[in-house]
Amino acid sequence: MKKTFLFLLLGVAIYLPAQAQTSKSTTAANAVLAPISASHRQAAESLLALIYPPGAFDKLVDQMLEVQLKQRPEAAAIEPEMRAFFSKYMSWNSLKPDMVEVYSRNFTEPELRDITKFYQTPSGRKMSTVLPQLMQAGMEIGQKRVQDHLPELQEAIKAKMEAEKGK
Repeated sequence: MKKTFLFLLLGVAIYLPAQAQTSKSTTAANAVLAPISASHRQAAESLLALIYPPGAFDKLVDQMLEVQLKQRPEAAAIEPEMRAFFSKYMSWNSLKPDMVEVYSRNFTEPELRDITKFYQTPSGRKMSTVLPQLMQAGMEIGQKRVQDHLPELQEAIKAKMEAEKGK
């Protein structure tokens, strides 16, 4: 049961699009201290509205949960609790303010406007349509990789714990 939940959380961590590249003009210091203007936030919101049309993000989280439940049938017993949890904490409405913050901190307002222009092109619209499937496929690849090599990780952890006991 714990493994199921950990894999699910790992999937969420891998899947979430909060891995936007840091802008060259953004440093760790000014990312924390600099206030974000209303127009900068609006630029981030406009981009996110194109990337995640209404319901799209929540659908992706639901798909991720379905994958987890298929891979871990024993988790069916806690499916309602998992769905309630993700509905409460991983829905687009709950994550949007943080995502606006992340995008605003990692892209300048002009960069956000440029990216938005791209997403308004035919190629950009295709990207926003295909990106969820690409991210889902990437998540599944990552999960499979972890599952395939989990015994190696477990053995390394066991060895480390045994070595710590001997100190």
